[in-house]
Amino acid sequence: MPDTNMERERHSPLVLVDTEDLTREEWLDWRRRGIGGSDVSAIIGISPFRTARDIYYDKVGIAAVEENEGNWVAMEMGHLLEDLVAKIFERKTGLKIYQVKKMFRHPLYPFMLADVDYFITMTDGTKAVLEIKTTNYNAKDHWWKDGRETVPVHYEAQGRHYMAVMDMDRVFFCCLYGNTEDEVIIRELRRDMAYEEEMIFLEQEFWNSHVQKQIPPPYLEDGDVILASARQYCGRADKDAGAIVLNGTMPSTLMRYMQLQEQKKQSDKYSKKLEADIQRLKAILAAEMGTSCKAVCDMDGSRYTLTYNPVRKMVVDKGNLARLKLQYPEIYEQFVTVSEFRTFHVTEGRTVTVGSQAVRLKRPVTTITSENAGLLQFLDAVFHAEKYSELSNSDTGILLKNYAKQRNYSKELLSSVLSGITGSAAIKLIEWGIIYEFTS
Repeated sequence: MPDTNMERERHSPLVLVDTEDLTREEWLDWRRRGIGGSDVSAIIGISPFRTARDIYYDKVGIAAVEENEGNWVAMEMGHLLEDLVAKIFERKTGLKIYQVKKMFRHPLYPFMLADVDYFITMTDGTKAVLEIKTTNYNAKDHWWKDGRETVPVHYEAQGRHYMAVMDMDRVFFCCLYGNTEDEVIIRELRRDMAYEEEMIFLEQEFWNSHVQKQIPPPYLEDGDVILASARQYCGRADKDAGAIVLNGTMPSTLMRYMQLQEQKKQSDKYSKKLEADIQRLKAILAAEMGTSCKAVCDMDGSRYTLTYNPVRKMVVDKGNLARLKLQYPEIYEQFVTVSEFRTFHVTEGRTVTVGSQAVRLKRPVTTITSENAGLLQFLDAVFHAEKYSELSNSDTGILLKNYAKQRNYSKELLSSVLSGITGSAAIKLIEWGIIYEFTS
């Protein structure tokens, strides 16, 4: 870990390369030789956009299969508005700013690089860093926390990295979120040596243990960020690709996943009951309102207003969409977009060898016995009730509920046939209250 002495000697950053005449690709090539300010938040696990593995891939020269251009407009606008935002900062603060078109390197930690937007000459003659940011109106709230002014954590990491490399004690952020001079946010951070030392330690660990040894760091981020990274570097699904063998730490990851899935199932049983109760009570209130869209209720000194308004929306069902494709293919192709997503399932089973052939055994289907035959027949009736019953859904539910009560089915017997129950049947058991007639 870096030296924890607060009174460290000052240093002067080294110039790695003059950037004024570099092309974009040349600049990126130099940047891959170390860790830049915008890399830090991903490395220390606080970036909302990138994983540490994304940074690793970039540093070792592994190109993305699919470039993520979802925010290219915002990024381009940020570049175009940089000079304008800098002028606004000067007008607002009265401070003088200047640029140094060079990429700098820390003299003690050569993997730490800095390419700073602007520098500031303070009134006392000292120098500070200025970072220019742009955002939209809704995202401006990220610059406050609990009513207090703050800097988004991923920007804070960037600023503290620059202070460490340049050996400067202050960094300013100027963020434009609107289209007027007054719609800007200006923040200042002072140097925090404890934060800086921990940050350098984590950067050093990443560089030495992963980049230098070419060992990818583990995924530790949120699921959405991990999936976005995997999609970017792996590409789209290939149904013809062979199965991969999960080894290393993956078996324990899979086991934990299945444990959490089981926990979720148990909690969902309770959640579904609550949801069923909520829906039932809502239905009673709505039925009482009849054709009226509004009701009031005075209770415990308060007046409650209920609304039950119709919502109309334009939709195109699958049948009409198919006819549109057949009759007007040009219009269909012009307005219909196809999106791709992937579903994730885990199927439990085991593999045995029959002769010379490996056979995978899936979890067996429910075996019909003399004890469960009647219940299975009843569950099948529940599943098909809406389709074939001549009664209303409400009356059908009451009829089936009474039947279950008369037959005195047990919850234990129900548990033994769960693998044979469809999702639709399970929903009806809950919605119609049939599940509550099973004895303990």
